[in-house]
Formats: sequence, C-alpha cells, structure tokens
Amino acid sequence: MKYLPIDSQLFIQNRNNFVKHLKPNSIAIFNSNDEMPFNADQTHPFKQNSDIFYLSGIDQEESILLIYPDCPNPKYREALFLKKTSAYIAVWEGHKYTEAEATATSGITTVHWKEEFPAIFNMLMNHAENVYLNTNENDRASIIVTSRDARFVTDTKSRFPLHNYERSAPIMAKLRTSKSEFEKQLIQTACDITNKAFRRVLAFVKPGVMEYEIEAEIMHTFLSNRATRQAYGSIIASGANACVLHYVDNNQPCNDGDLLLMDFGAEYANYCADLTRTIPVNGKFTQRQKDVYNAVLRVQREAIKMMHVGMILKDFNAEVGKVMEKELLGLGLITDTDVKNQNPDNPAYKKYFMHGTGHHLGLDVHDIGDHYAPLAEGAILTCEPGIYIPEENIGIRIENDIMITSNGKYDFMKDCPVEVEEIEGLMCRCADLLMC
Repeated sequence: MKYLPIDSQLFIQNRNNFVKHLKPNSIAIFNSNDEMPFNADQTHPFKQNSDIFYLSGIDQEESILLIYPDCPNPKYREALFLKKTSAYIAVWEGHKYTEAEATATSGITTVHWKEEFPAIFNMLMNHAENVYLNTNENDRASIIVTSRDARFVTDTKSRFPLHNYERSAPIMAKLRTSKSEFEKQLIQTACDITNKAFRRVLAFVKPGVMEYEIEAEIMHTFLSNRATRQAYGSIIASGANACVLHYVDNNQPCNDGDLLLMDFGAEYANYCADLTRTIPVNGKFTQRQKDVYNAVLRVQREAIKMMHVGMILKDFNAEVGKVMEKELLGLGLITDTDVKNQNPDNPAYKKYFMHGTGHHLGLDVHDIGDHYAPLAEGAILTCEPGIYIPEENIGIRIENDIMITSNGKYDFMKDCPVEVEEIEGLMCRCADLLMC
C-alpha cells in the first residue's frame, strides 16, 4: 500500500462495536469488492469494499471476513479468508498478504486461504441460527452490476433456506457514521494532502493553462504524499463550466477574467477528503465575483454554526436555504416577489443553489448515513454551499469537511486558504516569484 501501516486497534475496536449489535448465535460475512474488467485482460484499479476494510483493514481483492462471536469453536469467532499467494502470483501480480501480515493488519489470528471457506462456512452454518449478510444500501448507490456480496446473498439463501437472515448494512451505517479518533487522524491526513495540492495550484494557475494541466498538478501532489488515489473524479471547471455541478471533462482553457471552481480530494488509507475552492484565473476577483464569493462564504459560515449533534440533515438544508435566500436577495438575483410567490417544494433560491449543503464523509466520499436520523457524535459532513449564475459566467462553491461533536465542531480544512484577500495574496506572491 502507498499509505503507512494503520494500528490494528482501529479494526479490533470496530469489530468489537459491530458484535455488540448482533443477535445471539449469529454469523456475519463480508466480501471484498470485485476486480472490475474493462477491455481485453485489463481491470480497473481495485477499490476495497468499505465495510470489510472498516472491520479488518484488509485491502486486497478476493477476501472474506467471517465473524461468529458465539461459535463453539473459539478459533472461528473471527476469521479471514484470503487469496492464496504463490511464487507465480508474486511474479505476475506482486505481493499479496501472508497469513502473518494479515494478522498484523487486522488483529485476527485465524487466517485461511479462500479455497477453504466453503467447507468451513458449511460446518459453521450447522451451529448458527442467524446470518447477517451485507449489501450496498447507500441511498446514493446506482447498482448496475452484481457484487460479490450480492452473489453471496443469493447463493447462501439458496443453500440454507431455513436460517434467519438479517441485514448488516443498518449496523454498519450506524457505526461508520460516528468516526473514532483513529479515523479522524486518517481523514486529517487526506485533508492535509488535499490542502497541499490546493496551495500548489495557487502557484500554478494563470490565464491560458488547461484544466487538465491543473488536474495533473493536483495528482502530482496526491501521489507524492502517499495518497491512495483521488477520492472521486476531480472537477476542474473554468468559466461557464463551473455551473455544471459534476463537470469532469477538464479539457478547456482557463481564460483571463474567469473564475476557476475546483472540487477535488485525496484518498488516504481509503479515507476521503472533499474540498472545493473557487479562485480567479488571473489572480484578482472582479467586484461582482468578490461579492458573490463573499456571499457564499457567509452562507457556509452560518451553516457551520448550525451544525450540531442531533441535527437532521433535511432540516439543516432547509435552514441553510433561508440564509441563502437572504444573500441572493442582496445580490439582486431573486426578488421579494419571487420569494412571496415561490413553490414551497421548489423555493426561489433553488434557481441559483440547486444542491444540498452537505453529505456524510468517510471511507466513501458520499459516505453511508441516514439523512432522516439525528446526527451522532463524531459525524463528519461536508459543508458546501454554492451560487451558480450561468448568465454571468459565474459558478462559486466553497467546501470544508466538518466533524460534529458535543464539544463543538472540528474543521479539517481550517488551514486551507479561503478568504478573498488570502487567495489573491498567495496568487500574487507566486506570480511575483515566477517573474523574478
């Protein structure tokens, strides 16, 4: 792995918390993600299933985690099943976990090769009463292929129809929403790498550079600082492109006088950062750009003030909408008449701020979490208001990552430049240095 070793206590702690939610005499199974093919014999870069990583730290394809806390044989109260390595695999694919390495990573002492799983699982199922199966229940999921977990569900229910089946996903959502101190540190590392990338970009951007060149500078910083990968496809959107919310073409020139909206984040040890900053291509905001930018910044700061343990995201978004409405009125983008006559289901501010204010963040950039449940201690949310004015060629979004605790809020991006004067000052200083 590119990232440094993680203390196995994180995964031991996570499994202990998971076990507390199981019914007596229950067995739970988690499968790794598939390696996804594209053309010929090529595969996409492997990304581990977030749940099995959360519970074991195992970051490898063809892995299975078994948890059976009431197993009559103590050896199988938790066990890993891994792809069998060999000298041949080492030559063609590279290093894979040894049994000892898997134990050191996960804290699990029982490690077998995956070929042994069917026989052991069949034996254990003769004793278990309840079976917890895992599926992707993220409310943003778009499932168009059958996962290893989904295939396992179908196969297991077919072979063992008389067992009682339970869902692991609600338990995982509850656990993963509340981040531990271990996780906080890993996410801070991802955010620190992302901050470095933004500062590098401030020194690089000028009229005439291509969006993809900026993306390349970001990727250079990520890879040179042990990032696993991009947390998601980077949005490098100049001018009118900034009004396309999920713009990823990144193939246009950055023109003098335009704004540049950049939404990107590093992934470190599978934990994600998510940052958005908007800067002037030439290093200087126009007055109108500055007015809109500061309006977005005020909305973000008011939104962060509203965040608290017990908050419900649906209600939070509605309250932020009221703040945005006031700012849009001040900018002359909507009128009192627009507000008076608005459809409550589609308020006037939605014309210029059409997305939600934030989402859960963690092992996935759109992390698992219940939007209708009160936020737990240790939840991490993005806070990302924006104003998009296609007719003025202006798209501005500002995004920080915020942990919510009973003692207040923790901003992972607190050291990332955000004030107009700070951004202009850094870009000007970098430009002066280049001219020297």
